[in-house]
Formats: sequence, C-alpha cells, structure tokens
Amino acid sequence: MNCFLHQTFSTWTDSKSARLNQRLRAAIFVLSISFLISAALLTAGSANAQTQNNAEIFTISFHDFFQRPVSSEGLLLKEQILQAQGRQVRLTGYMVQQEKIAPGQFLLAQRPVLISQHADGEADDLPPATVLVELACEQQNQFVAYKRGLIDVVGELDVGRKEDNDGRVSWVRLRMPSDGTREMNGFEFLTLQRDLQHKH
Repeated sequence: MNCFLHQTFSTWTDSKSARLNQRLRAAIFVLSISFLISAALLTAGSANAQTQNNAEIFTISFHDFFQRPVSSEGLLLKEQILQAQGRQVRLTGYMVQQEKIAPGQFLLAQRPVLISQHADGEADDLPPATVLVELACEQQNQFVAYKRGLIDVVGELDVGRKEDNDGRVSWVRLRMPSDGTREMNGFEFLTLQRDLQHKH
C-alpha cells in the first residue's frame, strides 16, 4: 500500500513537472518571438527615421546658383536655389584659404582658392558662387580649422543679397548646426598663419 502511494505520488509529480516544463518552454518561445518582433520593428523604425532625415536634406551644387549666360541685368539666381530657401541643404566644395580669417564663419567655393586680403583687397579671385558658411549663434567667436580638399557642408540655406561687416556681399549663405564643425585650436591657427606668410 505504501509502495503504491509512493508510485502514484511520483507519477503525479513527474506529470506536474512535465506540464511546468511545457509551459516554461511555451513562455520562453513567446518571449523570444516578441523580442524578435520588437527588434525588427525598432530596426525598421530606425531605418525609416534615417531615411526621413536624409530625405529632408536637399543636395545642391554651385551650378544651381546663377542663370547662364549672364543677362544684361547681371547675375540672376536660379529658381532651384530660390525654392531651397530655408531648407536643410548639402553642398560640396572647397574651403577658401584666407589670409585674414574671421570668427564664426568661413567661405566655400567650387574650386580651391587662396585670397590675400592685405594685398588684393576686394580684387580677389573668388568666384561669384562663393558661399558664406556661418556657424551657430553660440559659435560666433570660434575660428574654424582650415581643411584641404573637398568637404561636405550641411546647413540651413539663406538666399539673397547681404552685406557683411567688412563690406563683402554674399548672395548665398549656409547656417551650420552647432555640431557641424569644430573650433580651430591654437596650433592650427599658428600653422595657418605661418603657411600664409611663407606664400608671399
């Protein structure tokens, strides 16, 4: 009698353990599927967000600036550049190498250019489509490190005639976000000044 009860209890315990194992496996399976679905949704959401962010950036080129040939009225802005007013745009060009650099800004041109403000004054070799790139408001006292070669600049487009404090007139400007560039350190500034002095 005791053996029979022990055997019955053992069988009931094994059956209960088997059911618990099945439920545990089922729960693990459901959690695994839920995790995979969540991961897939997050990945899709991230990719979609990146696509939307990229779609918001409108790529322009220096050829989009002025109408050709030049009319009797002078240089006229193209409709493409006017329609991009206020949008986030990407422009690829060369950073202009300047003898006198101003804080909070730099110039971008479609070809490599070196200007010597002391010697040339306003008679420089800047092409008409040169862009004034302005740093964020909190970076107006920073100097931007000069970089050789082609660079991509992303910022908010501002189109129209604007005269700077030094008298230079710009027709196209890009306002960069605060994380769009870095400040020129002291060594880079001294190196640039030395290189420019040796060019004269």
